[in-house]
Amino acid sequence: MRRLMSFAGLAAFIAALFASLPNAQEKAPAGSQTVAIVNGKPITGEELNKVAGPELEKLELEKLQFEANYARNRQQALERGLARLIEGRLLAAEAAKRGISEKELLAREVDAKVRPPSPEEVNSFYESNKARINQPKEQVGAQIQQYLQQQATANARSGFIQRLKKDYEVASFLGPVRNKVESEGHPSRGPASARVTIVEFSDFQCPYCRTMAATLKEVEKNHPKDVRLVFRQFPLTGLHPNAQKAGEASLCGQEQGRFWELHDAMFEDQASLNESDLKAKAAKLKLDPAAFNACLDSGKYANKVRQDMRDGAVAGVSGTPALFINGRFLSGAQPYREIAKIIEEELNQRRDVR
Repeated sequence: MRRLMSFAGLAAFIAALFASLPNAQEKAPAGSQTVAIVNGKPITGEELNKVAGPELEKLELEKLQFEANYARNRQQALERGLARLIEGRLLAAEAAKRGISEKELLAREVDAKVRPPSPEEVNSFYESNKARINQPKEQVGAQIQQYLQQQATANARSGFIQRLKKDYEVASFLGPVRNKVESEGHPSRGPASARVTIVEFSDFQCPYCRTMAATLKEVEKNHPKDVRLVFRQFPLTGLHPNAQKAGEASLCGQEQGRFWELHDAMFEDQASLNESDLKAKAAKLKLDPAAFNACLDSGKYANKVRQDMRDGAVAGVSGTPALFINGRFLSGAQPYREIAKIIEEELNQRRDVR
């Protein structure tokens, strides 16, 4: 996943900034205020704000990201704490019911039911992750086996806890964190009545976003009636110089009802995203070239792309891809199973949350 700054680094940066400038916004120079005089001529606040504008805008985005991430991380810490408390109560109740210790209970219901991973499973995991592991299997085989064993144990424990929740009728009132992210008026596909809306913030030049685009097609294929996909822009221009214009091009394509075709064409060939390449892709898709080229050249949608970035920052987006599944944040090029898990949880909810 591409990020603007690590969360820890961002937190430290924002804290230092506001510690040293507690009234920074109040002290921002007014347009007519003189902030300096050079050779008898004043430099006004208007001039200063214009020159410092891009940097100030970047700082504002980072501040918004920090605030959103703090709120989300705080809520997630509460969720994890509540999960530990619930699990402890359930294990204590079941152990007392059986007249055994919690340790013995877990040994019977979890450890005894987990078998060591087979050589075939170890090999399959290695082959599926060979590119990321980037080491010979002989050197990492034992680590893979240990990892798979730990995963199997965690899954068995989770399954046991879920069964206990049903037996003891657990009710939790601390729901998952949900961000309100606007979906209307943006490129979308899937039924408007879908119970699950996925809002994706993406960058056409980001390789991880290309991976996510393929994953989301699988999601749509497997949930044609239940999922609506919404695309929003988040070009990381410091890393991807063509991403801003590519985002604008996609919205020019939307004018002619061809957003998704252009979306796919740009992700298929991320090496060719300069303005002439974008115009060539549009022509190949048989868009009206005069209308498309005029739209792109004019920068008609530049502000809309920037507004998407601001909205994403308000919701805590700092890198791409970023998903909001019924408002639930999922960061990075997550595998299909992680997305599908949240979708199933949402579909199992008694109320429709969109």
